[in-house]
Amino acid sequence: MAPAERNNQDSPVTETSVTVSGLSAKASKNGSLFHRKQRSVLPGFGLTMGFTLMYMGLVALLPLGGLILYATRMSFDEFISAALRNPRVLAAYRLSFITSFTAALINAFFGFIVAWVLVRYEFPGRRFIDAIVDLPFALPTAVSGIALTTLYAHTGWLGRPFDLIGIRIAYAFPGIVIALTLIGLPFMVRTLQPALEALERESEEAAASLGATRRQTFLRVILPGVMPSLLTGFALAFARALGEFGSVYFISGNLPYRTEIAPLLILMQLEQYDFAAATAIGIVMLVAAFIMLLIINMLQWWRQRTAQG
Repeated sequence: MAPAERNNQDSPVTETSVTVSGLSAKASKNGSLFHRKQRSVLPGFGLTMGFTLMYMGLVALLPLGGLILYATRMSFDEFISAALRNPRVLAAYRLSFITSFTAALINAFFGFIVAWVLVRYEFPGRRFIDAIVDLPFALPTAVSGIALTTLYAHTGWLGRPFDLIGIRIAYAFPGIVIALTLIGLPFMVRTLQPALEALERESEEAAASLGATRRQTFLRVILPGVMPSLLTGFALAFARALGEFGSVYFISGNLPYRTEIAPLLILMQLEQYDFAAATAIGIVMLVAAFIMLLIINMLQWWRQRTAQG
């Protein structure tokens, strides 16, 4: 074939490639314009941000701001005397923090087991157990407190055997821990479930093929992968237990210096029209809540960074 004929046959291909590249260039130029013209389902940033700030201000910031503003009416010595020097208040702080920490530790252990069973196994009644985990979210805390008191009182089904051997659950430290464990369990389980689902089983199989025992596989493969979520669930359960009132009110017995928690003491100060003391205690609990929120946000950031890495 002559060179001229070959050039004539190749020319349509060249024109086609030029045309295609021209269309591609045109599409790339118009792509960003089309992307900019896409409309959001919701209104623009300004309007939605305005509604967000208004809602958060009315629901959260305004009440908290009023609490802080009322606290400024007291002098520093009055605040310290009401919030940090009263032995009864200090005993309530101590009980609230110790019981909340103990309940969060219990939930960290048993909540991990519950989440593991729900994620890794299929069995009859699994959906029912999964729904039961969320029951404390929907159940009024006062109802759960009454139910626990009925069960664990010295005449209850579960409290009578312990009472016979000299262990008192209701109206004592163990009863408060049980109530706080109940309301904190969903936070631990629901935080751990996504982390356990994201774990690759191939890593466990690879560890087993390399001769690792089950204990070594758990400590070196599974636990590091879920540790950020485990700590986040612990912090959420602890923060939730720290502010719990309804369930503890009935099972604690409200004995001064023994079973009286800080939220209950705030209510008692309000009933006695001692608004200054109630505000001072509330400020201390508010600071504790902000510290817990800071810890939770840092743990969530760590979890996201670990997942991306």
